[in-house]
Amino acid sequence: MDEIRWLIGASYLVAAVLFIFGLKEMSSPSTARKGIVWAGVGMVLATAVTFLTPGESTLFMPLDNIILMAIAIAIGGSVAWIFGKRVAMTDMPQMVAIYNGMGGGAAAGIAAVEFARGHMEGAVIFALATLGALIGSISFSGSIVAFAKLQGLMNKAFRLPAQNAVNIVLAFATFGLGIAIVWLGQSAPAWMLIAFFISALVLGVIVTLPIGGADMPVVISLFNALTGLAVGFEGYVIGNPLLIIAGIVVGAAGTLLTQLMAKAMNRPIANILFQPISGEAQAGGAIDGTMKEILALDAAMMMRYSGKVIIIPGYGMAVAGAQHKVWEMTKLLEDAGVDVRFAIHPVAGRMPGHMNVLLAEAGVPYEKIFDLEEINSDFSQADVALVIGANDVVNPVARADKSSPIYGMPILNADYAAQVIVVKRGQGAGYSGIENALFYKENCHMLYGSAQKAIADVIQNVKTAG
Repeated sequence: MDEIRWLIGASYLVAAVLFIFGLKEMSSPSTARKGIVWAGVGMVLATAVTFLTPGESTLFMPLDNIILMAIAIAIGGSVAWIFGKRVAMTDMPQMVAIYNGMGGGAAAGIAAVEFARGHMEGAVIFALATLGALIGSISFSGSIVAFAKLQGLMNKAFRLPAQNAVNIVLAFATFGLGIAIVWLGQSAPAWMLIAFFISALVLGVIVTLPIGGADMPVVISLFNALTGLAVGFEGYVIGNPLLIIAGIVVGAAGTLLTQLMAKAMNRPIANILFQPISGEAQAGGAIDGTMKEILALDAAMMMRYSGKVIIIPGYGMAVAGAQHKVWEMTKLLEDAGVDVRFAIHPVAGRMPGHMNVLLAEAGVPYEKIFDLEEINSDFSQADVALVIGANDVVNPVARADKSSPIYGMPILNADYAAQVIVVKRGQGAGYSGIENALFYKENCHMLYGSAQKAIADVIQNVKTAG
């Protein structure tokens, strides 16, 4: 028995090290694939070793538990494999959201089982189980709402009358039930536990409902952090060191990422949750000037005979699946002697790193992709800034209009380029509903149409000019 326990502990330690090194490798696009493999090996090891966990009366886990675990792994693994193979890159944000939710739901499920078994002892264990259940339930239901919004199954934003008051009352009620459960311990009645879980689930829904697409990347990252915390708490409850380590690592990484993204938007997390950009039009007034259309031929000639072009991809590029065409155009321009670079805003797309993944998929070298801090000073020397389906991340009102919801948010300085070309399907406002003053500037021209077709037309004209 001692040898088995030693083997399990050693295997959990190895798996934890693989998780940590995998996460470290994921910090760079050039090593991210290796990091995913390492973390995957760690997960397989941890799952396999779990089957060796001693039962209450036998050397190994009881057979009926093993059968249930095998069935669960087969079902969950099959579903994940099928959807992982089929999901489009444009749908990756909602897949991440739903996976976050499943992790939180699993943590809450562990707490529910432990409450039902009645084997927990001590105020600390009860407190951690309750906290894990609370955080996991909120992450689960909130992630389901985020998934529905990103999938187009729900309106971008839905705000209740007196929304913040409802949030506060429901939060106090949920916390009150949690405190009562910890206080009563084993004697907590079933109705109180059920009410606690229901109120926590409803709280996750209510908090997430008003949040629009502009804030969704931060929300996804926040729920990821919450899931990690919930898993870590429940790992302590059931005495599983690997869950504790994995939960802490995910929670810490998710929290740091959430803070960095909130900083990139210059908005406190509390402001994102309780004063979200709802997706409704929020422009402060009429913008002087008019949108000026440009033809694909003129756009092609403007870039073909430039010295430096900076491309700013956004969600419109992802929706159109135009990243391969963009890279084809880039190679043609470089063959003509043009210096082409890509500028990525931290919250471009619908999840952290969305644009980086799309460009990497198309074959764009990592050294051509620059973050906001690395490339913003280059725009004043650029002949053309090509904006493809991006909106808020290039909106100059963030620098000048104090009444704008995005005032103070660091943006890519596309308007500092000599000429700006914006590829856009129409004249409507972006996903956040805020009118973009860039589109009305004298040096900006609009190339209307799907990014896929618009860039294809540009490619044909560049080839003709060459």
